[in-house]
Amino acid sequence: MPAPHQPPDAPAAAASAPVTLQILSVVIFTFLCYLGIGLPLAVVPGYVHQTLGYSSMIAGLAISVQYFATLVTRPLAGRLIDTLGPKKTVQRGLIAALCSGALLLLAGLLQALPLLGPRYGPPLGLALLILSRLGMGCAESFCSTGSIMWGIGRVGHANNASVISWNGVGTYGALAIGAPLGVVIDQWLGFVGLGVSVTALALLGLALAAPKTSAPVAHGERMPFSSVFSRVLPHGIGLALGSVGFGALATFVTLYYASRQWPHAALSLTVFGTLFVGTRLLFANTIRTQGGFRVAITSFLIEGAGLALIWLAATPQMALVGAALTGLGFALVFPALGVEAVALVPPASRGAALSAYSVFLDLSLGITGPVAGLIASDFGYPSVYLFAAVAALLAAALVVLLAHRAGGGSLGRRTTA
Repeated sequence: MPAPHQPPDAPAAAASAPVTLQILSVVIFTFLCYLGIGLPLAVVPGYVHQTLGYSSMIAGLAISVQYFATLVTRPLAGRLIDTLGPKKTVQRGLIAALCSGALLLLAGLLQALPLLGPRYGPPLGLALLILSRLGMGCAESFCSTGSIMWGIGRVGHANNASVISWNGVGTYGALAIGAPLGVVIDQWLGFVGLGVSVTALALLGLALAAPKTSAPVAHGERMPFSSVFSRVLPHGIGLALGSVGFGALATFVTLYYASRQWPHAALSLTVFGTLFVGTRLLFANTIRTQGGFRVAITSFLIEGAGLALIWLAATPQMALVGAALTGLGFALVFPALGVEAVALVPPASRGAALSAYSVFLDLSLGITGPVAGLIASDFGYPSVYLFAAVAALLAAALVVLLAHRAGGGSLGRRTTA
């Protein structure tokens, strides 16, 4: 078990091949869930704004409502893990994803067969889409949190950071693949194809999960959730500020490109996801050697620079470079601050700490959509990325304060291999 203030090893250094394979065997469910999230991600804003005829703010809300559902169901996911175990929690998440895909399929059929006319068709299409997003939000909280705790149960708490990091690789790798793939599916088959694809992914996940052995339910004295929440609150605020950039990129990059008449908007999400995954795989070990605070500060500064470049971009190539820097910077934010937050509580409460810490990611992504939509309506789409860049810089300043408070004036803690 690592010392209270020593971040656990990241996958590049601590996880042997058997341990890594055990982690990957459950992280696959996060990958399948987020692939289902990523498929419609680059299509939904344009569908709501251009096909259904709603405002930019409603288009942002259609994306963000998923994150609110994740936020609300995160405590429920934690209770299910504690009482039923992570496997059954993941299976319930996959059932929610199955329902989401079915609703998306209905929305696609409504678009392909416009029987209700312009008066009733768009409201019903939007309602089905929002219900689908709510279902996927439940799936996200159950599958992601359940997979993390399932992985930790299989390989032990000493590999917390390994599981968190690999889970993030599955998350953003799926988004990087899903966004452009979803655009292709929509071009060829429309929303019907997206609905069928999301449904098929959920069915595949259920089939893979059924024969796997569950991890034991954790036991031991736990801190009250309110106490855990108060301990991780400053770290969570930093995570929330740093997540604004990803929320802005995921929600409005397609409309931003369309406003500039630039092609291949989904490519920016692919570039973001590729750099995110590559950074997680190559540099996650720096959390162990340099300390979480140092890595987080550097990450926020890089992310802020990337978002500022998107704001200033005069060509799609400049925007792609900005998306790459944003992915590079955002990659280590969650595990870097996460290992510092988890180290503040006893081992029996670390699942609760991770759940409480994750709430801030959900909250940030949920708020970003409508707020950025209002900013875009009043000041244009580039201003959304200025807003996100400022948030990243505020996060860096906050983490500097946290590092000085935790280290007695030194900028974070370093550990040796």
